[in-house]
Amino acid sequence: MLLTRRPEGLYCEAGDFFVDPWRPVARAVITHAHADHARPGHGTYLAAAPAEGVLRARLGPISLGTLAYGETLEAHGVRVSLHPAGHVLGSAQVRIEHRGEVWVVSGDYKVEPDPTCAPFEPVRCHTFVTESTFGLPIYRWAPSRETFASIDAWWRANADAGRASVLFCYAFGKAQRILAGVDASIGPIVCHGAIEPLNRAYRAAGVALPDTCLVSEVKDRAALSRALVLAPPSAGGTSWMRRFPDPSDAFASGWMAVRGARRRRAVDRGFVLSDHADWPGLNAAIAASGAQRVFVTHGQVAVMMRWLEAQGLDARAFETEFGGEDGAALDDAGAAPEAGAEPEAGGASDAGAATEAGGALPGPGDAGEAGP
Repeated sequence: MLLTRRPEGLYCEAGDFFVDPWRPVARAVITHAHADHARPGHGTYLAAAPAEGVLRARLGPISLGTLAYGETLEAHGVRVSLHPAGHVLGSAQVRIEHRGEVWVVSGDYKVEPDPTCAPFEPVRCHTFVTESTFGLPIYRWAPSRETFASIDAWWRANADAGRASVLFCYAFGKAQRILAGVDASIGPIVCHGAIEPLNRAYRAAGVALPDTCLVSEVKDRAALSRALVLAPPSAGGTSWMRRFPDPSDAFASGWMAVRGARRRRAVDRGFVLSDHADWPGLNAAIAASGAQRVFVTHGQVAVMMRWLEAQGLDARAFETEFGGEDGAALDDAGAAPEAGAEPEAGGASDAGAATEAGGALPGPGDAGEAGP
């Protein structure tokens, strides 16, 4: 097989590289910058060019090579290219071709258009590696414009009542998608210190976001009573929250589609908004790939496999160490500062981090030869 599972992660022996490895390796191809897919400690990294800013903000000084979407890198007879996954800024599907056989590792993806990242691009292949985070028929997302209209109505009602609207969401990807989708004329927008550095990386990549600030930058404290406040889930119950008297709180996640999830989160409102494909989206992406063999990873693996087998496909499982939605546990813990902390700096320093020329990640004995 072109890809096999090793203790470090998914490995391409022909090209001698890993895709989203969860243990340190010499050469890593990264689908996106969430903490369960992009981890520290690798020798060299290869990612889509739009991901550079967020990867450096999260991982600091790394040896990073980048490819434009659709650009091809070849070494040892293996051709690698990266294609939009529609998940978050810089997210990519990894296309691997060797001796006429084509595999695509999709990483995390969604098929609904999102103004904060390039839209999902179907890539034809023989074998497709798909996530299945929301791989159950119950998961069917409403159009995001309807969800944003609901968030705006909640925020507006709270502002009229003199209450801050605290919306918990994952710091990378979800927060920026919310910023791009809400009506910023309702009131000021305050972001937790775990979110602001990522906002800056998005803006630097050319993504249009409304003005935001840290709570420490708000001079008129009365303005907080009309504010939309975005914070990672880890901020709930911390001293940081005491800056907002009598807030209304909510949580934005695909998990809010599950009965009881909002109650377990102990928030006033739940908004169903996911950066992962729902059940119809997963099936559409798999069909568009044309693959006859599908490897299913993290999520509802058994259910998805049985369904695909019933559709006449060769469905198998790849066991991974990836997290849930947006790497929920890992990403929230990795992105958020300690309780109550609110750093003003833009994340880890990238001093000394150099992009490899042409996106090259040389293999052993290939001095200077471009290759993953």
